[in-house]
Amino acid sequence: MGRVLAVLFMILCVVIIVMVFMQHRKSGGFSGSFGGGGTQMDASGGSWQRMSALAKITWGLVAVFMVLSFILVRIKL
Repeated sequence: MGRVLAVLFMILCVVIIVMVFMQHRKSGGFSGSFGGGGTQMDASGGSWQRMSALAKITWGLVAVFMVLSFILVRIKL
């Protein structure tokens, strides 16, 4: 079970790297989520809706990455 999760983890790492490289620089990406690419008006609550579908998928993959990291640590692979 641990080896399967480790292989899945490595595949997920590569997919996240590819997803980050596919994002446009000017459209925000991760930096836009933290206020790096917008104005004060943009930070008023609608930033999730302004993110592209690619950025939303990337955030979802990062969440799976974190959960899988905790699982792998708990099983002490």
